[in-house]
Amino acid sequence: MSARPYPRLRRRRAAVALAAAAAFVTSGCSFGEPEPDPAGEPPSFPTPSVTPTQGGSGQQVAATVLASGLRIPWGIAFLPDGGALVTERDTAKILKVGPESDTNGLKITTVQTLDEVDADGEGGLLGITVSPAYQQDKTVFVYYSTTEDNRIAKLTLGAEPAPIVTGIPLSGIHNGGRLAFGPDGHLYATTGDASERGLAQDLKSLGGKILRMTPDGKPAPGNPFPNSLIWSYGHRNVQGIAWDDSKRLYATEFGQNRWDEINRIEPGRNYGWPEVEGTSGGGADAEEYAEPLVTWTTAEASCSGAAMIERVLVAACLRGERLWLVELTAAGTVLGQPRPLLVGEYGRLRAVVAAPDGSLWFSTSNHDGKRDPAPEDDRIFRLVFSGGTAGKS
Repeated sequence: MSARPYPRLRRRRAAVALAAAAAFVTSGCSFGEPEPDPAGEPPSFPTPSVTPTQGGSGQQVAATVLASGLRIPWGIAFLPDGGALVTERDTAKILKVGPESDTNGLKITTVQTLDEVDADGEGGLLGITVSPAYQQDKTVFVYYSTTEDNRIAKLTLGAEPAPIVTGIPLSGIHNGGRLAFGPDGHLYATTGDASERGLAQDLKSLGGKILRMTPDGKPAPGNPFPNSLIWSYGHRNVQGIAWDDSKRLYATEFGQNRWDEINRIEPGRNYGWPEVEGTSGGGADAEEYAEPLVTWTTAEASCSGAAMIERVLVAACLRGERLWLVELTAAGTVLGQPRPLLVGEYGRLRAVVAAPDGSLWFSTSNHDGKRDPAPEDDRIFRLVFSGGTAGKS
């Protein structure tokens, strides 16, 4: 979650350019510094370190390497000063990236290493988010694996984490892990089924769910099940969540062998796993289980991160090695066909976030053992579209 929203006009421009990706003329496009923000001077970013390229949708984009030499950067959360906190899954480090820069990109500082983290399999130090009141309380929230469970903790940087939710099912795979504050001010967390399929349908288990809580880890007012953190259930492994301007929640979800999904999340709804993977195909299941908005084969998706720019949902995909751009209607349905971007350009993509200046930041995950990493991996990129700022045309 960013420290402050960027101006609405800039967001509108971003959405228009993303939605019209296939229609851009690529000749004569320039890639410059972003416009000054309301405070004055434009932010200072490194010179783009890759040649402007044409994404899979025909959109010309420029990707600037902000940070390199990382190890499985999993979560990204912005601070009020414009820098970002980044978690490394296996090293259990919280890094600060920027806002200062040097000859290699944005300055990278290790803030702390969490001793309690156990990085077995796909577990480790996962999601991170910053309190909406960070200027006053200096509080950060993290999601991580221990030898016994997955848990959520809060901390001030440099201090020991204080767990607020424990007992989230743990496995070598399917640990969920994304954290974000919603527009309602409550903390949301995604969990996986921890490779035990039945947990997703068990309302007594925190596995295979999206959770909603107060900053102290208590069930948030208005949750659909009494005295429960559960907001939605029937999930296999959700690792990306984002909200649109109408405060609707969307989630990316890993399927098993056939279909990955994007779902619009409604409180108390059952999203079908393990009874349904992908769409139900009609029939009785269509009433019992929520239907996904979008499905892809696992080979072209396996999306982990999610970000929203106006009415465009951006998903960062691991196995699919791309960003997917999904334009949404005012009613929260899909408009047209999703568009792929940067297909195969940088390998496995893990996180994507909307930055305070309207650009997109995304991270690679090429050190996770499922692809040969490049010498500079893993990296965090800043993505801008033709004309300077993200979406300026």
